[in-house]
Amino acid sequence: MTQPSGIHHLAFMAADIKKHIAFFSEVIGCPLVALFDMHGVPGGLHAFLRMNDHGYFSIVQLPGVGDIPIELGKTHAGSGALPSAPGTLQHLAFRADSEADLLAMRDRIRSHGVNVIGPIDHGMCKSIYFAGPDQMTLEVAASEAPIDPARWIDPAVLEKAGISAEEAARFKAPAPYQGASPVPQPAFDPDKPHMAYPREMYLQMLKAPDAAITAGASYSQPPVAEPA
Repeated sequence: MTQPSGIHHLAFMAADIKKHIAFFSEVIGCPLVALFDMHGVPGGLHAFLRMNDHGYFSIVQLPGVGDIPIELGKTHAGSGALPSAPGTLQHLAFRADSEADLLAMRDRIRSHGVNVIGPIDHGMCKSIYFAGPDQMTLEVAASEAPIDPARWIDPAVLEKAGISAEEAARFKAPAPYQGASPVPQPAFDPDKPHMAYPREMYLQMLKAPDAAITAGASYSQPPVAEPA
């Protein structure tokens, strides 16, 4: 496999993890399947709610999060038509398998007193829109067929995005990885994306063998013992 097969989980921050669990369980219908102390993060709590056998919705609660202000236009967009800071999630769209399921989701969400806008037909999908806890911008979308790149990649918008015809051809058909494995950790390059660990700690982590990271940072057992 040289591309992701889907999304394993989406993780959102919460000041009150119970409020989020209640919303995504009772309002959205995703059952809670895991809740435990966050691995390697003192004071952190981590929850997982099941979307299907291959995808989960995750919530993280860390100390002091409630003291961080929500700022529309910076930390959050507030709607699917508004901006937020680069790198932030503008909105999240869940999938419904059919238009009937989409309408059933609309009705389920409204039955909990949450306002829902739609459905709106976008051609590639039909969507409903609503808000979640802590100013989340949420959507449920249903597509009748896979998206056809020939119909949905607009040459005029490629130009607006600064994408040449040659680049577009590469982006539409990414080359498979055919190199060796394992690939050694690249040298630190400040121009590449990096996680926000303390610099010296991060550089030491990059120097460590993969096996040492796996051995030192893994938590492989569930928090509840298997029944005898």
